[in-house]
Amino acid sequence: MSNFDDAFAQIVGVEGGYSNDLQDPGGETKYGISKRSYPNENIPNMTLERSKMLYKRDYWDKVKGDELPRILGSFVFDAAVNQGVDPAIRMLQRALGVAQDGIMGLDTMRKIRDSGKEECALFMAERSMRYFGTRNFDKFGRGWLKRLFIVSMEV
Repeated sequence: MSNFDDAFAQIVGVEGGYSNDLQDPGGETKYGISKRSYPNENIPNMTLERSKMLYKRDYWDKVKGDELPRILGSFVFDAAVNQGVDPAIRMLQRALGVAQDGIMGLDTMRKIRDSGKEECALFMAERSMRYFGTRNFDKFGRGWLKRLFIVSMEV
């Protein structure tokens, strides 16, 4: 199984099936694919295969998941899905101590090659701190933080 397959299985495990919570800014959602992000998709009839293709194209490939170490790749991919691609890259860059330009360029990739568990922990700390400033934290924050711990434990 590839790193993407492993990371996708984790995402689907924490995202779950269909929901349509009126207080969720993403709106109607299935397998983590939201109507807000994908207005032209038929969310209630979303297949697992279609969601996997969307995740690969729109999240994994954009954070260069195939070039990241397995653990960091899973963490960054999950952040891209749940918090956005650009914020995921910028949080990673902050944890790595490089310019936060939102581009997975040479400096970022070079620093990733030298990273270890400290940078992974800093990245997850950045994620949790960003959640605290997110709209609807009072309603969804506990679930978002639970997600971080689940992803951390499963990797």
